[in-house]
Amino acid sequence: MIKPAGLFFLLLLTIQIAVAQQQQFVYENKVYLPQIKTVQCYNAQKEQSLPVIALKSNERLVFSFDDLNAGSKNYWYTVEHCTSDWKSSRLSTIDYLESLSEDRITDYKYSFGTIQKYTHYQLTLPNTQIRPKISGNYILKVYEDGNQQKPVISQQFYVVDNLVNIGVDVVASSQVSLRFSNQKINFTILHQMPIQNPYTDLKAIVMQNGNPQTAVLNTKPNFIRPGSLAYNELNSNDFVAGNEFRKFDIRSLRYKGDNVQDIIKDTTTSVILFQDINTSKAKYSNLIDENGSFFIRNKEGSDDPTEGDYANVMFTLNAVPPTPNGDVYVTGRFNNYILNEASKLSFDSSRKRFYGNILLKQGLYDYKYVWLNKDTGKIDQAVFEGSFFETLNTYQVFAYYKKPGMRWEELIGYSNVGSVKR
Repeated sequence: MIKPAGLFFLLLLTIQIAVAQQQQFVYENKVYLPQIKTVQCYNAQKEQSLPVIALKSNERLVFSFDDLNAGSKNYWYTVEHCTSDWKSSRLSTIDYLESLSEDRITDYKYSFGTIQKYTHYQLTLPNTQIRPKISGNYILKVYEDGNQQKPVISQQFYVVDNLVNIGVDVVASSQVSLRFSNQKINFTILHQMPIQNPYTDLKAIVMQNGNPQTAVLNTKPNFIRPGSLAYNELNSNDFVAGNEFRKFDIRSLRYKGDNVQDIIKDTTTSVILFQDINTSKAKYSNLIDENGSFFIRNKEGSDDPTEGDYANVMFTLNAVPPTPNGDVYVTGRFNNYILNEASKLSFDSSRKRFYGNILLKQGLYDYKYVWLNKDTGKIDQAVFEGSFFETLNTYQVFAYYKKPGMRWEELIGYSNVGSVKR
């Protein structure tokens, strides 16, 4: 017979385990469960475009993911309004949503003819159940069994009310030493609406290739004229241009595509890519890339979302650590440019090479290697890739406005431009 003290201890242990199993959502692009793969979110008008839609328009977001545990799960979702720096706006759902505040994902299909079994889930936003009614940053939350303490995915997206126009120029860096390696963004916000104090009420954020890690905040225009605000300070919005992304093609798992050295099939499928070299010392080469994007494709089937198989893709980087204490990561939009254990490579000191495996679905992929210096905490995008002003990148500018007395920030303008080779 268990004594009362023992019962109390057992109850306390059970509570501690339950609490440990619970997680909290974060306001960034994140996958919380290892079996969830191939998360996609884009404007339906163009595959792999940034998840930006116009307020009260016919534009829709396509959101999808695969669950490698297969079967059918009880996945729910909701959306939350956020500030320009991705924190909760602390609004009631009544303030930013029409109709319901959460709903279940009911559109799912099972994989067909694949070695790796999975279930493909898909969702479009806005829909009849969930419809944002104000502009701004939003986080889409997917969770199990209607319980937000069991997070599955968090995904950022944007709803813009186009009240201003944003003119963007991509020029060489104003700093002489960086002229051949960096790209500088100058932009002007053209408006007809009254903006009483642009220094406190208006913010602008610039990003490169839709990568949140590159975001630069602008709070003070350099020139204020009637109907226009110019942001062209000499040393601001100066981006490392990088190099064109590396890429590989695994649309077929029978025949070798671009950059594929070998395909090995057993109980699972493995794809070995040709080893990559350090291109930081090389000259710029005009390669065609997709600025970090990926596209799910399958040459052997008719339905890409459900007939595309998964493969363990092996990356090899022929390079040595640039500093004594750090790690190499392979990144792209396929993993939200996140530096974690799944994207980290291991160094083989005897061969002086980095190796890593990532489970990926059939398709076309862009990727690059970055170095995280553990001593400084800084990420170096160019140490293995090089950086050249000629590199073709895309730049995004978001303009946020908080009216006097208003409790939230509106997204009043958005521009997406490509850099121009000189």
